Amino acid sequence: MRINLLIIVYCIIVVLSIMYATQPLQPLLAKEFDISVIKASQFTAVIMLFLAISPIIYGYILEKVCAKKMLVRASSILLITNIFLGLANSYETFLFLRVCEALVVPAILTSLMSILANIDKKNIKFNMSIYVAATVFGGLVGRVFSGFIATNFSYQYVFYSLSVATLFSIFLINKLDYEGDATMVKPKIKDIVYILNDRRFVIVYFIMFCMFFVFAGVLNVLPFRVKEISESFSEFQISLLYLGYGMGIVVSLGSKKIVNFFRGEVNTMLVAISFFLFITIFLTNENIIYLFLLLFLFCIGMFTVHTVSTGLANSMKSSQKSLTSGMYLTFYYLGGATGSFFPSIIYKHFGWDIMLYGFVFILFIVIFFVYKNKNLFSKV
Repeated sequence: MRINLLIIVYCIIVVLSIMYATQPLQPLLAKEFDISVIKASQFTAVIMLFLAISPIIYGYILEKVCAKKMLVRASSILLITNIFLGLANSYETFLFLRVCEALVVPAILTSLMSILANIDKKNIKFNMSIYVAATVFGGLVGRVFSGFIATNFSYQYVFYSLSVATLFSIFLINKLDYEGDATMVKPKIKDIVYILNDRRFVIVYFIMFCMFFVFAGVLNVLPFRVKEISESFSEFQISLLYLGYGMGIVVSLGSKKIVNFFRGEVNTMLVAISFFLFITIFLTNENIIYLFLLLFLFCIGMFTVHTVSTGLANSMKSSQKSLTSGMYLTFYYLGGATGSFFPSIIYKHFGWDIMLYGFVFILFIVIFFVYKNKNLFSKV
């Protein structure tokens, strides 16, 4: 049982590493392919977009599929695409390969989550917390690892290394002691409308869309901001700024204590969003050391809201939990996808500070919206 868990955690880390590996490399890739910050941002945004729409599309295409077979086939595609990403010599080719990866990443994560939920049904909550922690750790490792490899070798070796890691994950998947299906949610329009008629869900989905929009916007433009401050910063030094992302693991493990301290989920979210807004204002600072420390606090604010809102969304309806969770992920990743792309347009035309002030305005609206409707959650 423990071997299965370790295999799944390793596979999650590899997939999330692939997903976020391009982020610290974006200025380097922009220079390599002679493209703008806007086009370079698409390398991360495209995968988030497919993660947003996958709960809807995959539910209709694949109602039930053998999880193990799905993992092997999808991972094999990742293996091939990463080899060719290292060989790609044009923006169009590179983006096409990232789109190919975007098609299979949601299938892999869905299969891994399905296996994790079924290998030990007595500890589903613990296993899901392991899943969240592994995704956060994978996002952190992918960024730092890619920055280190690109600086000390070349960016091509980032993708070759990830191919080797993926090859090993395919070997491990074949060792999994699980032969069940990965069940995909097939959403019906009437069910979606029924859930959205509950204003509480609209508020939670709106919060996470906006939070991840701002969070993804800052983290995606960050490498260009660092290069703007000083061209001398290497990809590895840029990647170290993402170490604050690891606070997601700490926050998710201590979420119960945080909620108890602030006396309820809504109070916790209001404090965390306000804290997130406050830190966003100070990200205008040009001192790289201050920026490094501020990003730790920035991540604490984001992951506190994310952890609390996930629990809140799952506790508001006893039925249709798979659909409410799927819709939560759709709004969450839709915020991430748009946040990984549109803020780069603002940054290119108006600069870092104006982009941040735009984020602050959005967060003020979120705080007002939550505060005005806080009584709706009194019965949760």
